[in-house]
Amino acid sequence: MLQNIGNEIWMADGDYVSFYGFPYPTRCVIIRLKEGGLWVWSPIKLTRELLGEVNELGPAHHLVSPNKIHYLFLEEWAGAFPDARLWGPASTIAKCPSLGFEEALTDTPPHDWADEIDQVWMQGSPAMDEIVFHHKSSGTTILADLSENFSEDFLHKNWKPWARWIAHRWKIVEGWGYAPLEWRLSFIFRKKAQAAKVRILDWPTEQVIMAHGEWQSSDGQAFLKKAFAWL
Repeated sequence: MLQNIGNEIWMADGDYVSFYGFPYPTRCVIIRLKEGGLWVWSPIKLTRELLGEVNELGPAHHLVSPNKIHYLFLEEWAGAFPDARLWGPASTIAKCPSLGFEEALTDTPPHDWADEIDQVWMQGSPAMDEIVFHHKSSGTTILADLSENFSEDFLHKNWKPWARWIAHRWKIVEGWGYAPLEWRLSFIFRKKAQAAKVRILDWPTEQVIMAHGEWQSSDGQAFLKKAFAWL
């Protein structure tokens, strides 16, 4: 299940989940830190096969939720890796009070991964926020829901015609890669969001991974400029 996509970074696609009745693909990213432990972003359903492959890479030390939507399988992974520390923004922590999180993630990376992974806190919406990450050695920027990049093939196989029409109008398809329209409209504090955008576009991004859609293995900075053009 794990696909190596760069220096000490892997990606795995999981099952579809229902989001307001729409089938959404799931995806996680795993980075092996220099100290040997694994940094796991947006954990997907932990199958026996995936667990075996993860264990071959090393022990999971950090389980990371980028926003308050990406938490479904955190408890499952925490049970499998009891020594792992859980991380997320304050919005995720408030939504999952039964899980023992570390201090809320913001713009400053914890010292545990600061030398290897940078991060930006995308704020400006009262409805949603997200921590965006950048893996320095592979040039990979990692987005959760700030970019949805569905292919025509995926939409035809999984979404009804009226839903495909919405996807194209909302520009959450290949060629655009925008965030969903309802989230874009909720950004009423634009200065905060625009400041975060500047920092994200400043990264030397070579490839872009998002949770939902076709990830970009090249021309990462060009993709990000288009994906954030709405801001």
